[in-house]
Amino acid sequence: MEREVFERGHAAALLPYDPARREFILCEQFRVGALAAGMSPWQVEIVAGIIDENETPDDVARREVQEEAGLTALELWPIQRYLVSPGGASETVYLYLGRISSLGAGGIFGLASENEHIRVSIVSEDELEHLVDKNKLTNASTIIAAQWFFLNREKIRARWDTST
Repeated sequence: MEREVFERGHAAALLPYDPARREFILCEQFRVGALAAGMSPWQVEIVAGIIDENETPDDVARREVQEEAGLTALELWPIQRYLVSPGGASETVYLYLGRISSLGAGGIFGLASENEHIRVSIVSEDELEHLVDKNKLTNASTIIAAQWFFLNREKIRARWDTST
């Protein structure tokens, strides 16, 4: 028996969250894989990037939130490491919740050298919950991070309560 494995490397992804304003940052960008699958190529996603040699997943999460959304991750909360498609690929994603300030966030970001044109939007907790409930999100990192947030919302608020 022969088996093939697609070796792409590993990634880190971060759901940016402002606990004081109870807002998230989401990114929309063109994804050719979605187009090839017959889905909308304009995907609403969380921040993510490939882990380069000599980088840690935490480093990548912090770098990507700056590059893709112009924000600083004030604190990282590890969610999960998961296999993207274990039947044929070795790629894993290190998934995080990142505490940020959403004040003044939004706009177009990304690196020209990577041909990125990323539209950054602010969404409330209710809006993100609606996107999950109505199956409007179509990529695993975003769905997993959002569902994890809603399962752990009270614990997150207790840890990151900024009202005191």
